[in-house]
Amino acid sequence: MKYSAAFASLAFVSAATAAESITIRAGDHARSGSVVSFQAPDAWRGSIRSLEGDGSTVQVDDAGLATFVLRGALPKGGSKTFTIAPAPAPPAETASGVVAHRQGATLKLDAKSHAAASDRNSTPLLTYQMEPGPVPEGTAPRFAHGAHLHPVWSPGGLLVTGNHPPDHPHQRGIWFAWTHTEFEGRKADFWNMGNEKHGGITGEVRFDKLLKNWSGPVHGGFVSTHRWIDHTSGAEKVMLNETWEVTALHTIGLNDTTGNALPPVFLIDLVSTQSCAGTEPVKLPKYHYGGLGVRGNALWDPPANVAMLTSNGDDRVKGDATKAKWTWLGGEVDGKPTGITVLMHPSNFRFPQPLRLNPKNPQLCVAPSADGDWSIEPGKPYVSRYRLVISDGKPDAKEIERLWNDYADPPKVDVK
Repeated sequence: MKYSAAFASLAFVSAATAAESITIRAGDHARSGSVVSFQAPDAWRGSIRSLEGDGSTVQVDDAGLATFVLRGALPKGGSKTFTIAPAPAPPAETASGVVAHRQGATLKLDAKSHAAASDRNSTPLLTYQMEPGPVPEGTAPRFAHGAHLHPVWSPGGLLVTGNHPPDHPHQRGIWFAWTHTEFEGRKADFWNMGNEKHGGITGEVRFDKLLKNWSGPVHGGFVSTHRWIDHTSGAEKVMLNETWEVTALHTIGLNDTTGNALPPVFLIDLVSTQSCAGTEPVKLPKYHYGGLGVRGNALWDPPANVAMLTSNGDDRVKGDATKAKWTWLGGEVDGKPTGITVLMHPSNFRFPQPLRLNPKNPQLCVAPSADGDWSIEPGKPYVSRYRLVISDGKPDAKEIERLWNDYADPPKVDVK
């Protein structure tokens, strides 16, 4: 798919359109390379604009949410006023951004920088496996599941996720599942799907619909639905309805607060909204894992090949069964260090959230149930927000903390 065609649904604003101004307030943190969002005037909906004086492109969705990545810097407590001006359509050969394109049972997101002169030079970012996909040779077909992200790549083109590993063939890239559940008096396990030791398929998270997908110079992504199906009654009974909203941001070519180039990163926002399918609650007993799961590259399967780091400074041993606001998982691929950080939003249930850092394989879980019994009640959707940071190199705790501050307490915007 050509990038110019992918962006065709977005309106590059005519030069005759009046420019307006916004003031960005840094707040309690110094800002650089920060994702900034604000509610734009109705007239901006579905358009592309430019932040004059900063060089950032502003993408406004159909609901009027404007998003850009700040290229310049703001000191702590500082503010700056910019003009939002018309943005002419760039030549196809220089267009950059995130492109979503469907291929059979998958939806792929790719990133293209200004330096990439063709689609052929674009960088794969992630694949969303909708319907069940292929499993490795020797893996039972019952482990073929959809509703997860894999593969996920680093900016340097290194694979950071694993899928259907021999030791835990039910684990699949980046996914969401509860382990112990109680529903209508029955108990289903959605984490160990297909594992005969755990009863086979007692619970299943199944892809339902792709509601929409989009491409753009600032971000691309998709919205989809999943059904959580309880198999324990002998019939399929939908327990939860889930919506995923995944947004991948174009964050290549940015500078820090001193003007130095920031390391390239991929930022992926994942919002999961789970709602009871009927009038019965879903009870979630205390258990040490179940929730957001991440399985790392198969090269990291030997325990000596993987490392983890939490916002408390803990490694995988000390950090297991603790609570944190972010955690990093990584190792070497083709002799180069790379990894993935899960940033947890402060609005999440039981934040800072409990962690399960597996001591035997490259797998982490953000596990709210580890803190005790709880439930998802009818009419009260359970919303989880995470930002995935994919970056090459060894983990830099100071930089991860900066990224978490941007996510948890972003800059504020006043529209003039």
